[in-house]
Amino acid sequence: DVQLVESGGDLVQPGGSLRLSCAAVTYNGVGCMGWFRQAPGKEREAVATISVDDSAYYAESVKGRFTVSRDNAKKTTYLQMNNLKSEDTAMYYCTARYEIVCSSTKSGYKFWGQGTQVTVSS
Repeated sequence: DVQLVESGGDLVQPGGSLRLSCAAVTYNGVGCMGWFRQAPGKEREAVATISVDDSAYYAESVKGRFTVSRDNAKKTTYLQMNNLKSEDTAMYYCTARYEIVCSSTKSGYKFWGQGTQVTVSS
């Protein structure tokens, strides 16, 4: 199985930036990697995904502010988050699947990290 370890979450002020990292510790042969987030009382939702061919998906709420990337040699995906807003506050989870075509539903992914907390507050 693929083991994912994410990091980079922190407390930041509105308008600030963070970069999340997620390393595939046990296996790098995944086709799609991505990021979901979940706030208390809400469903876990897709934020951004990226395929091995670098095609990317972004939730409408983060387009223009977030950028997802991956370094296959390092078996790592990144989520650069700029101009953070209070509504971005959530636990962010890294995910992965073997399929090259990405999915925007949580049921489409097999492997998950433990999560890293992002809090945007003044």
